[in-house]
Amino acid sequence: MTTNEQIARTLVLPYLNHAVRMFESGYASAADIDAGMRFGCGYPQGPLATVDELGAATVRDQLAARYAETSDPLHQPADLLEKLAADGTTLAEAAQGGEQAEPQLRHEIATVGVVGTGTMASGIAQVFASKGYDVVYVGRSEEKVAGVRAVIATSLDRLVSKGKLEESEKDAVLARLTGATSRESLATADLVVEAIAEELELKKELFADLDRICMPGAILATTTSSLPIAACAAATSRPESVIGMHFFNPAPVMKLVEVVTTEQTGADVDEAVRALCAEVGKVAVSCGDRAGFIVNCLLFPYLNDAVKLHESGAASLEEIDTAIKEEAGFPMGPFQLLDVVGNDVSLAIEQELHAEFGHDGFAPAAMLEKVVANGHLGRKTGRGFHDYAR
Repeated sequence: MTTNEQIARTLVLPYLNHAVRMFESGYASAADIDAGMRFGCGYPQGPLATVDELGAATVRDQLAARYAETSDPLHQPADLLEKLAADGTTLAEAAQGGEQAEPQLRHEIATVGVVGTGTMASGIAQVFASKGYDVVYVGRSEEKVAGVRAVIATSLDRLVSKGKLEESEKDAVLARLTGATSRESLATADLVVEAIAEELELKKELFADLDRICMPGAILATTTSSLPIAACAAATSRPESVIGMHFFNPAPVMKLVEVVTTEQTGADVDEAVRALCAEVGKVAVSCGDRAGFIVNCLLFPYLNDAVKLHESGAASLEEIDTAIKEEAGFPMGPFQLLDVVGNDVSLAIEQELHAEFGHDGFAPAAMLEKVVANGHLGRKTGRGFHDYAR
């Protein structure tokens, strides 16, 4: 086995095991797990399809050997892997019969509200306006509101220059955008998506206000990537109308939306949001309300393991990045991706996963904590694991 193969196996095997356990637990369907990693991370195929390609017995045996070396419970083969290996069956066969019917847009949605003025809020507003929906977006000041329109106009200008959009179409998209500084402007919105700061108290205050302002039947959605949606729902008198719509950045480009339901989310609301995602050209995957959802729950332990592998002295940053791209076919190496995401953001997600699941193996790597403490946050600061100042 080459060094590259050894590195890839060390990092990819636990990721595959986590994905099998996620499916085994009933948290998400096999199709949604695979679609999440394909469309959320740009992987050539999903983890469960990879297990079937390699063979359950092969993955089971390689994990068992790894577990014998590390005694890490996260490396112990999932029970389902053991069963598939014994039966000679595949995950695709195990998943048969679990497919959902095509969702229907049973709620009338004509106007979409967006709360926030950052990159994600601007992107979400562009997504809906580009697909024919009237969009009301709310910011804290006229300057912030104008900034959203300018960002969207610049984005549309790029599409025009590339021949992907007509000037008349750009004008039509911009005409469907209405900026406001008062939340009261959301009173007639059929769906409101919030994309404000990732601070739970701020979101709870917002949802309480949306509950007061929005008309009965309006769907209230959060695009949080990490906070409990049930806590946002509890701030309202209509928890059945509250749902997660986790868009990926940049929203106009990335195809994936994780549709996250709480125990109280109405089935009609869930179906309507999934159907709406299809209407605007997105791939919706369904999951429950817990830290990490599908993508971050599978992605960040793998990234954390890469940092720990480097800490051990087994391989350099460059060797690990290269091995993952060449052997696993991932579009970026783990350290390149950490630097793009932001090491501070990555550390916060690792801390949430560790708190949620309690696995020692999910504890943030010491080197990740160190680069954040040193202010080396990634591309946005010019230095992370790699140096971008040169």
